[in-house]
Amino acid sequence: MLSFRTELENPVVPQEIIDLDNNIRAYREGKIVEDKFKSLRLARGIYGQRQPGVQMVRIKIPFGRLTFKQLLKIADVSDEYASSNLHFTTRQDIQIHFVSLDRTPELWAKLSEDDITIREACSNTVRNVTASCIAGIDPDEPFDVAPYAHGFFKYFLGNPVSMELGRKFKFGFSSSEKDTALSFIHDIGFIPKVKYENGEEVRGFKVVLGGSLGAQPYIGQSVSEFMHEDLIIPFSESVVRVFGIYGERANRNKARLKFLLNKVGFDEFVKMAAEEQIANKVKTYKIDRNTVQEPVIPEPVVTQVEIPADRQLAYDLWLATNIFEQKQAGFYGVFIKAKTGDMSTATARKLVASVRHIVADDMRVTINQGLLLKYVRKDNLAELFLALDALGLTEPGHDSIADVTTCPGTDTCNLGISNSMELSRVLESVIYEEYADFVYNKEIKIKISGCMNSCGQHGIAHIGFHGSSMKVNGKIMPTVQVLLGGGAVGNGEGRAADKVIKVPSRRAPEVLRTILDDYSSKAQDYQSFLHYYDGLGKDYFYQLLKPIADQSTVVAEDYIDWGQDEEFVRAIGVGECAGVIIDLVAALLNDSEEKLYLADLSIQNQAYSDGIYHTYSSFINGAKALLLDKQVHSSTQIGIIKDFDNYFVDSGEFNFGQSFSELVLQMSKNEPTEDFAKAYYAQAQQFLEQTKLQREAVLAK
Repeated sequence: MLSFRTELENPVVPQEIIDLDNNIRAYREGKIVEDKFKSLRLARGIYGQRQPGVQMVRIKIPFGRLTFKQLLKIADVSDEYASSNLHFTTRQDIQIHFVSLDRTPELWAKLSEDDITIREACSNTVRNVTASCIAGIDPDEPFDVAPYAHGFFKYFLGNPVSMELGRKFKFGFSSSEKDTALSFIHDIGFIPKVKYENGEEVRGFKVVLGGSLGAQPYIGQSVSEFMHEDLIIPFSESVVRVFGIYGERANRNKARLKFLLNKVGFDEFVKMAAEEQIANKVKTYKIDRNTVQEPVIPEPVVTQVEIPADRQLAYDLWLATNIFEQKQAGFYGVFIKAKTGDMSTATARKLVASVRHIVADDMRVTINQGLLLKYVRKDNLAELFLALDALGLTEPGHDSIADVTTCPGTDTCNLGISNSMELSRVLESVIYEEYADFVYNKEIKIKISGCMNSCGQHGIAHIGFHGSSMKVNGKIMPTVQVLLGGGAVGNGEGRAADKVIKVPSRRAPEVLRTILDDYSSKAQDYQSFLHYYDGLGKDYFYQLLKPIADQSTVVAEDYIDWGQDEEFVRAIGVGECAGVIIDLVAALLNDSEEKLYLADLSIQNQAYSDGIYHTYSSFINGAKALLLDKQVHSSTQIGIIKDFDNYFVDSGEFNFGQSFSELVLQMSKNEPTEDFAKAYYAQAQQFLEQTKLQREAVLAK
């Protein structure tokens, strides 16, 4: 890293990358403890893998938008620092694997040259802001939501309000009421709406609050049928603020927003968020509709190409399933289906070279784990097909039952129980080889996760599977939990899938065949797959699949997971998605001091709202440190505040002339003015000095 250290002296390298490099060095030298460093690493998109000594790096691609140059840069970075593979995720990120920790600052610096970041891609932060990949070209959209997704990305990236939450927080924007971005599974989801006042168009959004997947899916509820476009960021900030103050921080399995909503009640939470808006940085926020410009449309290119006779059927199927006419007349969007979300860097480079003259320089990563190409002229579709076909990128069935969603599973994930990637390949093969007509079916969705956490979205699948295991005849067998009946309904509404039965993982293809055969025989009696499922009921499907789960028919192969040669061994590591909990008193006091330093910088730069929030965080860290000295563990920030009153103020050890709650929660009751920011900061300075004296007294005993 010597050459990179020299480069760090160049002021062009962002400070956050220099800070990461310094933190890695301090960690290697034993100056930063493991848990503290892990939280720093995760907040920079650096995630531990199942394989020891290497990292997965998650690259944030806001609303999935990629230029040719950016895709090529990510390919270069994967070649130099990772495994020469790109993995497209359901949240429109790109992940690369097998990265050395020590080279991550260098990697990040290379990405930043083309306006690509890994900041806050993992950990307890606002994650990548997703949007319908067809936003801007969707024939059904009231308006393009991409500028709004971009506005959210910019507003919350590096925002102190959202950098250290109790759990991750997700925003999603759908382009129309069809809800192709699955707004209902987001902490806050948005669906565009238009109304007219005095003959003028007014833009707004239906807002859905509290959605989440995980082991306990929660379908978001509507909080507003029409929220003006200038109010969605202030509303969202107030929600994030309340979540930060009142949300669970000790038990990661109960720390998502949905659990806080259940705890305090939906209406009460909305009221709390409304009251918190006084502390917001802004009361209205006009998002620039022009931040995401329409791409330059390729010049017409006349090429004479003919589809070979032996590829005509494939071409027709591709036209039927992988392209659609944009709202811009005469242009088409073309989907690339990437099997298991993977694309080699060599293929990515060839893709750009092959298509850049006939498609717009504006690709989108899709939530189906593929890519969308835009602004293709009808006359160029045949040429594009042949170019993609040469790269193996014309597999039909985008967003159909044959487009199986999957997480990495045991390939790289610490939490993976079974091999979801290989099972995905097997189930897609079953569709293509045995149920070819279903390739046209875009209603039924198959989704697979390697564990119960639903990174593969099995919790909202029409037909879902998640990895599990059970002991049969004294040996551990890889199994899958079968789920049925989930899916998007439209306009912000959705359904969580029902857990039906657990079967040996090797028998998942038989489950799929049984369901499709039964559905085919009865489809004429039902309007849709979900109508079919509801009409027959969960118990019908349990009885239908029960013979497949029969343990008396187990054979040796059932003990071997997909993609493996030896009998299954359950090996689960520790998940890192939620970051870590740091309970070291000295570290907390250092954090308290650091927050005050950041508060001072913000106030000097007239960023008073940021300064106030950093000051608030200093209060929290200092109070938590002293509570730990008394062996008091609080699981929420509001709990820390109340416990400090109980253990320190009521006992007379601290005297503020008011309660600690009143002192600290001034943040939520005052406008973020210069006068308040400076007064609040001075109070926190005094408190920090008192905490240091208190700590010294404890150590002296």
